Amino acid sequence: MTQTPTAQTPAPGQARAHFTVPATHPMVTVLGSGDALLRVIEKAFPKADIHVRGNQVSAIGPAVEVALIQRLFDEMMLVLRTGQSMTEDAVERSIAMLKANGTGGGEAETPAEVLTQNILSSRGRTIRPKTLNQKRYVDAIDKNTIVFGIGPAGTGKTYLAMAKAVQALQSKQVSRIILTRPAVEAGERLGFLPGTLFDKIDPYLRPLYDALHDMIDPDSIPRLMAAGTIEVAPLAYMRGRAQPVFTNVLTPDGWRPIGDLQVGDLVVGSNGEPTPVLGVYPQGEKDIYRVTAQDGSWTLCCAEHLWTVRTRDDKRRDKPWRVLETQEMIGNLRAAHARRYELPMLTAPVEFPGREVPMDPYALGLLLGDGCLIGSTTPSFATEDEELVRFLEAAVPGIVARHRGGPDYVLNSVKSPGDVVTLENPVTGVMRQLDLLGSRSHSKFVPDDYLFNTAEVRLAVLQGLLDSDGGPVTQRDRTCRIRYSTTSIVLRDDVIALVQSLGGVAHTRRREAEGRERGTALGVHRHDSHVVDIRLPEGIEPFRLPRKQDAYHAAGGGGRPMRFIDSIEPAGREEAVCIQVAAEDSLYVTQDYLLTHNTLNEAFVVLDEAQNTTTEQMKMFLTRLGFDSKIVITGDITQVDLPGGARSGLRQVQDILEGVPDIHFSRLTSEDVVRHKLVGRIVDAYEKYDDAHPAPNGHQRK
Repeated sequence: MTQTPTAQTPAPGQARAHFTVPATHPMVTVLGSGDALLRVIEKAFPKADIHVRGNQVSAIGPAVEVALIQRLFDEMMLVLRTGQSMTEDAVERSIAMLKANGTGGGEAETPAEVLTQNILSSRGRTIRPKTLNQKRYVDAIDKNTIVFGIGPAGTGKTYLAMAKAVQALQSKQVSRIILTRPAVEAGERLGFLPGTLFDKIDPYLRPLYDALHDMIDPDSIPRLMAAGTIEVAPLAYMRGRAQPVFTNVLTPDGWRPIGDLQVGDLVVGSNGEPTPVLGVYPQGEKDIYRVTAQDGSWTLCCAEHLWTVRTRDDKRRDKPWRVLETQEMIGNLRAAHARRYELPMLTAPVEFPGREVPMDPYALGLLLGDGCLIGSTTPSFATEDEELVRFLEAAVPGIVARHRGGPDYVLNSVKSPGDVVTLENPVTGVMRQLDLLGSRSHSKFVPDDYLFNTAEVRLAVLQGLLDSDGGPVTQRDRTCRIRYSTTSIVLRDDVIALVQSLGGVAHTRRREAEGRERGTALGVHRHDSHVVDIRLPEGIEPFRLPRKQDAYHAAGGGGRPMRFIDSIEPAGREEAVCIQVAAEDSLYVTQDYLLTHNTLNEAFVVLDEAQNTTTEQMKMFLTRLGFDSKIVITGDITQVDLPGGARSGLRQVQDILEGVPDIHFSRLTSEDVVRHKLVGRIVDAYEKYDDAHPAPNGHQRK
């Protein structure tokens, strides 16, 4: 919109504005079909006269109203430029926001900011906030770990929370979604309902299923639910599995949640060998602590959990490892600024069963490091070390490396005399089989068939990666460490897993692309670099390339990998479970290859209809919070269905947690109702009645 001067002079106390709609926007998009949008504007500003001629719109009237009309048309044009259409409802809400903000603007959100904030797009429709309070609610979910959405029915509390949950899952901010609500409302009891347990609880969870189908491809929902990526469950059933059943425990077949383990199952012990589970013992609710090592690895355990540790004095005096409780070490983790308690490491590489692989593991490591596997061109390899090129030719049948200039080699297929049919390049075929074809430097990974294979296969893959993209780092008067770098987050994590599975330790840090010195790279750096510093145990050879081998051993090798407890921090209260294994030292491998226990981590949890939780249920639910997780709790405190006058946990929690950092209360009103307009009027009528008639239990609506 542009405002241009006019020759006509408004009457005293009045103002005039003139707008020109760009030719790129048909007037029907601005005025609505049959001038429906224009009638909404005229009704909202009865003291102003609005005239339309061609693509010219003029308004004359009180200065305040004309200023609001000016801003309204400006905001409408901003929305239209994004390709989004304006509806009567959107115009009404924009007018309400502008009137609430006044004509000055200031720091308040504008209608265009609210109406164009996309949360999730699915099957041709976009989910976005429709009111100012809804936008603030969505923003609060981004900024806080726990958010309460409190307001009447129809304000989009649950729908927006679920949209944010799906968005977080798709962007890999969380690894799972848990949707829950109280199963019993209005004093009903599940036992009196017909059918199986699923039949009994399904009606209460149906609104959550319906919302999921709006946001995710319906065909993929059963698969995601079967894998545990999305879980929909009544609140009462969260208590039993709220023990740290999601702890990753290493088994001969890979990682499994500790809650899935049963007596007789095999887990991996400290010697890398399988050991059977002898017992599974629920421990009840316990104070839970996060125990973090100096390399960034961590796990969760209760205060009484036993740890095998030793101090520097123990080592110097050749004393045996001691066993301490978690609570015995809290506040005593440093000795003269050094970390006090050393943790045991794997005494041998983990033994996984052998798997058949389609390519030599060392060759795969080289190609993951310096190979070009984008698929649109012939595979190529870049290196200054001719030994690596010759090895690739020997390890991958059917290819020949042709020098293209500088460090670049093209990996061509070997053609036999008389071949008339173009055959697939052997490297391309294997990469296609491993789902690596088309991967670039920032998206490469180590396939599971190599990641969970024998120690020989895993070491060969690591050697290929280190010979191509790694190297020894020598230090004065110290043993040698190894440094590896990649722009792929997944490959970084796979390298760390390979190192840890062989008994080593790995520290990682990120070098941002912006401002980084270019070196020999062409153009600017487009992706952050992830640097991994590695130490491997004696007897594990990290390199095959002679020049790197010589530098590594000339500096004394890698020394001894060590882990020390760096911090022990409270992590709330949880139901805990303990497993007993047959290993002599009672140790088993848990997440990050630590030798020991966890809770509900990396999850986005939505609790719906929270007004029907009891105070005890609310406390239980909030203490289920794990690391890297979010919780959104929604409810309407005016529609409590708890029997017997029980107090709502949602009402009480406001008095307890209001003002606690990282917890936010978003309150929506009848003005945020996005259903039929009559719903908002009904809510207003009940609010007016409730204000005049306190409830029998003494609660009056605020």
